[in-house]
Order: sequence, then structure tokens, then C-alpha cells
Amino acid sequence: MTGECTAMTPRGRQEAARLGSFGPELRRLRIAADLSLTRLAELLHYSKGHVSKVETGRKRPTRELAQCCDTLLGAAGALAALVPARSSGRVTGKATTSRATEGSEVWSMSVAPDGTSWFRLVDRRKVLVAGAASVLGFGFSDRDVSATARQAAPLEIFRAQFDQFRQLGQTASPAVVLPALIAQTQTVQGVAAQSDARTRGAALTLAARYAEYAGWMCQEAGDDEAALWWTDRAVTLAAAGDDRDLASYALVRRALIALYRNDAAETIELSRAAQLGSVPPRIRGLAAQRAAQGHALAGDRDACLRSLGSARELLEAAQSDSSAPVLGSTNLADPVAMITGWCLHDLGRPAQAAEVLDREIARVPSHALRSHARYGVRRALAHAAAGEVEHACEIAESLLGGVGVVGSATIRTDLRRLARTLSRFRTTRSVRELSPRLAAALHGPAT
Repeated sequence: MTGECTAMTPRGRQEAARLGSFGPELRRLRIAADLSLTRLAELLHYSKGHVSKVETGRKRPTRELAQCCDTLLGAAGALAALVPARSSGRVTGKATTSRATEGSEVWSMSVAPDGTSWFRLVDRRKVLVAGAASVLGFGFSDRDVSATARQAAPLEIFRAQFDQFRQLGQTASPAVVLPALIAQTQTVQGVAAQSDARTRGAALTLAARYAEYAGWMCQEAGDDEAALWWTDRAVTLAAAGDDRDLASYALVRRALIALYRNDAAETIELSRAAQLGSVPPRIRGLAAQRAAQGHALAGDRDACLRSLGSARELLEAAQSDSSAPVLGSTNLADPVAMITGWCLHDLGRPAQAAEVLDREIARVPSHALRSHARYGVRRALAHAAAGEVEHACEIAESLLGGVGVVGSATIRTDLRRLARTLSRFRTTRSVRELSPRLAAALHGPAT
């Protein structure tokens, strides 16, 4: 044991020390609240034996349990802070806010999560040549692409097709969507290369949106590295098209990857960086929502609520440009309310989370299978954590078909959490009946 401690980094030793003090502190707060071990276990919806082992240090507390204990005992985050979230790795790479200059060159300002910035030069001609080459590689001739670019309404067609791709992404797995989506990205980039100066920027900006959506589909397929690559490509295309805003949104996308890796600190840092400079209200609002999720993961209720309030103000103030694809989800009637339900669960308030998610899920369009599965699994998780096991199983049962159809790696992350939560009630009939289907959904193909 001594050798293990010696091999730890200073940070690792600090975290181990905090974790070791969780049990005694939990016991102290429980006694101060005049709660028996049996009563505390009932309120937490855990077995008495499990809570006893946590108090005596024989079992490591999960982050979820720590946050629930903190909320129940009124520790204001101090107890939850003793159990850091387990991160599965840092999100690497830089965010980029870009501005095009005259001519073929683009100056690109990169913003790091700490707010520092630097500049690099992007050659607009290289972006355009690459786009033309990629399309010609699909078997189109230079004459074919030039003829398409000269038509009056090709961009309107490609723009409408983008909305169709997003609809397809709601009802199909990434394996179905990605090949055609990537081909379409390259096609639009090639059209931009053959367009006149008047329409080239709009074509590159649209190609950037296709690339950004490809990045999201890659994350849904479980390939974070590919997701980051496509996000970076989207930023480069946007820069060549004189789009100053997509780079900031790319930070919001990176923050989502950090969130699913349980890295609260990086989620917050990236979300803050996304709001630096002259950024449109919608992107700042989406960044504030993501920051709220990061604060909830860190157990900081006050900061979470402040970010949610900021997100609501910004999103309500955002002006929609109907000619451009909307950034972020378009299937949530009140995205801030839905994210509030998400955050309440992570803050150890599952009953409140379930109430909010029940209301908001009913407002999601029936065709949006991916959104229904994503927030529906969260809803089931909240009900299970609140001790409403039968209802949680009913919700999960109704969702498993959709989960299989959309093939989402991120949704499976919450599905695993749901399985762990339900395992505490494994003797319950509804849990026993659901377990085989839940296991099949978890171990099936990701795409």
C-alpha cells in the first residue's frame, strides 16, 4: 500500500486523501442531521449495507451517490467535492475564431480554453482546391461541377438537403447517415471551388455546417477523434468562407465531448472560451447551457443556475436567420428547461429532475427519435434514482427500440448509468424482466 501511494502524483494523493475522508464526513453529517443509517439509506434509495460500507471506507462512493448525500444533508457541495468525477480523458485540440482578409488568405485567430489567443494563416486557395479535388474523386468532371455552380439555385437545394440530413439523423444510425453526409460535404466544397466570388463564401459556410454535423454523427458513433477532426475541418471551411462564428460553436461541441468524458473542469473551460469576443447570442446561449451541465457535474448548484439563467436570456434574445441552418437542437420546445432537468439529476435532485423531464419530453416531436431516446433515458435515470423503479423500467422499456435504431454511443453512456442504478433493485420483478433487453441494447453494435 505504501508503494502505491509513493507512486501517486501529488494530485493523485490529494484526491485519494479527499476520497478517504468522505466516509467519516458522511457519518458526521448524518449524525448531525439526526438520521439513522437505515433512514439515510431509505432516503437515498440504497441498501443499508451499501451505505454502511461507504461510511466505513470499504466501498468507494459513486459521484451520483456523493451528490445525493450532499443535497440531502445540506452540505452545499462540500461533501460531493470529496468525490471527484472520474474522467475518461481530456479533449485535445484548439478552438478557432476566424476572420477572412482580402485575397486568397485567411487570418485565423485561435482561442485556447484559458482565453489566450494566437494567429495562423490559412490559404483559401488550398481549401478550394481540396474541395474540387474531393468532388472530382467521386467521378464528377470539372465541367459537371462548374455547370452545377453556375446554376441559379444549387445552394438552396443543398441547404434544403442539409435539413433533410438532420431529420435523417434523428431516425437513423450514424452508419446510415455518415457516408452520404461526408460525400455531400465534399460535393458542396467542390461546388464552392467552382463558384463565382459572390456565392463562394455562402457555399463554403454551408460546407462547414455539413462538416460540423458530420462531427456530431462521429461522436454519436463513438469516435471522438473523428468528431474532433471533422469539427476542425468545419472551422477551416468556415474561415475560408469568412464565417467568424462557427469556431466558437466548435468549442461548444468540444465541451460536449468533455462532458461525456466526465471532465467537468474542461467542460466549463471550453464553454467559457466559446463566449469570448463578439459571439452571437445563440452561440453564447448554447455555451452557457453547456457550462451549466459542467457546473452540475462538478456539483456547483449556484453556478449551474446562474449559467441556466444566462442561457435563457441569450437564447430568447437570439435572432434567427432562416436562410442559415440553426446551430444546436431544433427539436426541443424549451431547451433550457430540458437541460435544467438534466442538471438537476447531476446535482443530486432526481425527483425534481424527473418532474421537469416528464413535462419536457411530452413536447418533443414524435419523429425526433434521437432526442426522445437521449432525454428519455435521462428521464428514466432520474425516476430510478428517485426510487420510482417500476416507472423507470416502463420508460426504459418504451425507449429501447429507439435506442437501437439511432445507434448512439452518447445515449449508451446514460443507459449504462441507468443499468447501474437499476442493479441496486435487481430483486424487483420489473428490473429482472428489463435486464436482458437492457443488456442487449448496451452490448449491441454502436452504429
